[in-house]
Amino acid sequence: MKKIEVLGTGCKKCVNTAEQIQEVAGELGIEVEVQKVTDPAAIMSYQVMSTPGVAIDGKLVHSGSVPNRGKIESWLKA
Repeated sequence: MKKIEVLGTGCKKCVNTAEQIQEVAGELGIEVEVQKVTDPAAIMSYQVMSTPGVAIDGKLVHSGSVPNRGKIESWLKA
């Protein structure tokens, strides 16, 4: 199971990112644990300057925008 952290303050883009990841994972039949991280210190530990950010298993894979479906699928299948 992949542990996915959505890094952000809880803005609409952050919420959409978390929802899209869960939706795509469900459609692909991949088990994920999606966690919303809103603590500024935790977000900065990933050196994210623009939210939303996405970290998978502790590694930052995206920041600054809502990722598109293709990107999400590639992360989940990797």
